[in-house]
Amino acid sequence: MPLLNFTDKGMYVPAADVYIDPWRAVKKALITHGHSDHARSGSSAYLTHHQSIPILTKRLGNLNYQGVEYGEIITINGVKFSFHPAGHVLGSSQIRIEHQGEVWVASGDYKLQNDGVCTPFEPVKCNTFITESTFGLPVYNWMPQQDVFNEINEWWSKNAEQGRCSIIYAYSLGKAQRILQHVNEYIGPVYVHGAVAGMNEAYAEAGIELKPYTKVSSDIDKSLYRKALIIAPSSADASPWMKKFEPYSTAFASGWMAVRGNRRRLSADRGFVLSDHADWGELNTAVKATEASKVLVTHGFTDTFSRWLCENGYDARPVKTEYAGEQLSTEDVNEPKA
Repeated sequence: MPLLNFTDKGMYVPAADVYIDPWRAVKKALITHGHSDHARSGSSAYLTHHQSIPILTKRLGNLNYQGVEYGEIITINGVKFSFHPAGHVLGSSQIRIEHQGEVWVASGDYKLQNDGVCTPFEPVKCNTFITESTFGLPVYNWMPQQDVFNEINEWWSKNAEQGRCSIIYAYSLGKAQRILQHVNEYIGPVYVHGAVAGMNEAYAEAGIELKPYTKVSSDIDKSLYRKALIIAPSSADASPWMKKFEPYSTAFASGWMAVRGNRRRLSADRGFVLSDHADWGELNTAVKATEASKVLVTHGFTDTFSRWLCENGYDARPVKTEYAGEQLSTEDVNEPKA
């Protein structure tokens, strides 16, 4: 029997009777991170990195959570589990599974760039590596993040000089905090959508100090938005909530902005190539660093990436899951309203 099986409930480790990031309610769920395609309510017990607990509590409610440190070994029915940094968002983890001399690693979502907010990715050696492939095509090749933030700062500064509000759409968990930490706060004030504020509070509860910001509210003088940067989920785009910021310029922060035409399709003024997922080069680097002989490829360009790995000597194949990766224009389904 394989150490891990893909079932209609998710990734199942039969020897321990636990699931990793299940998409149905189960008895015991091991959670890689707090995005809604990996963390869902209904399970009896949850095991996750301790920094993910405030995030899961905000999103799923007060459930039966157990937190662990990176590298801490938890043994369940003789199977050893440990969580290791994935560098995706706060608390994000790769999950290492060891039993009877066999080692598997489930990557969850990950990136190799150090975003300066969450613990950076660390490769984990294994026999079998389960990797995402959200951006598993050679066209996806991220430039240094400081170059991206220089572009964002320049766009914001020009808008501020013209008395125009700057609104940037980004996932409220992970990317929003990354933007908040790296933009130049001396250009003007930073305001955030209620969904972003909720995640910022979870980061604070987990011990992460973020730069100053103000939650958008109805009692704020609209004139104060003229030189401001607003960080909001994409669900706010074209909503009545936007009217208070007029005149404004909009931008999307997403890895999908690397493909020409996506910004025009979204009717945004700017598109910044910023992703919390690994690009093509990082995917290859991560796989190589594991020294795994077998690779299972989930969500994204699974067929292309697994075929490439096979051509380069790996025993690789795509696996169907319900994980979504980074979405182009749809915000996390569990996103709270403003």
